[in-house]
Amino acid sequence: MESRNSSEIMVFHESFTPLPDHTQLPCEDGTFVKNFQEHPQSILLTESIQLVLEQIHPDSQYCIGQDSGIYWRITDPPQRGAAAPDWFYVPNVPPALEGQLRRSYVLWQEIIPPLIVIEFVSGTGAEERDKTPWTGKFWVYETAIRPAYYAIYEVQKAQVEVYQLVSSRYQIMPANPAGRFPIEELGVELGIWQGRYQNVELPWLRWWDAEGHLLLYGREQAKQAKAEAEQERQKNERLRAKLRELGVDPDTL
Repeated sequence: MESRNSSEIMVFHESFTPLPDHTQLPCEDGTFVKNFQEHPQSILLTESIQLVLEQIHPDSQYCIGQDSGIYWRITDPPQRGAAAPDWFYVPNVPPALEGQLRRSYVLWQEIIPPLIVIEFVSGTGAEERDKTPWTGKFWVYETAIRPAYYAIYEVQKAQVEVYQLVSSRYQIMPANPAGRFPIEELGVELGIWQGRYQNVELPWLRWWDAEGHLLLYGREQAKQAKAEAEQERQKNERLRAKLRELGVDPDTL
């Protein structure tokens, strides 16, 4: 084999261009969010699963993306090499890089794929199920980005499809008896909840725990805590009344 001298090695080294990181890639493509429901839906998913993720990651090593880019290949323009899921979660990565909030998630920089990616359908759903090589969303998620779960949520149809990566291919998951889809790594289930959130009545996409309890967001948590406190107060009042009936002053106990 012909050897290279030091000058040739130096030229080769100097000609090598490092791959761009999240600070060098565009973080937006100038398009609008497709409807007024998508942003609240992302917030609802994030806020209600926060306590679960804090328990799984006491070291806070995870990140959530909401309508954020995942770069999976280098293209010109750069945005063509990215997918922008409406919601995704990546375990075991820092929430920020070198003190900077992520502008995007760059697979060749961080290696770990998302555990789950969720798309909110605003049209017919054809875009989210497109398997065209290199350009179709379904193909990109299944073949290149490879999250363990890919969910397609259609608010107009009040339904969600969940696919699981099995032997390098997505297989549609059957719903459990409650009509929801277990995400075993998180100990939660994903499904449809009909109700009012941010003053809008819709079939929202939500999380449940493995026992079938709905994971609550902040206002619901506060209302539940208030109701539990009131129940405890009433219980104490009944006990005090019973003691008085027995001739016992509860204030002396």
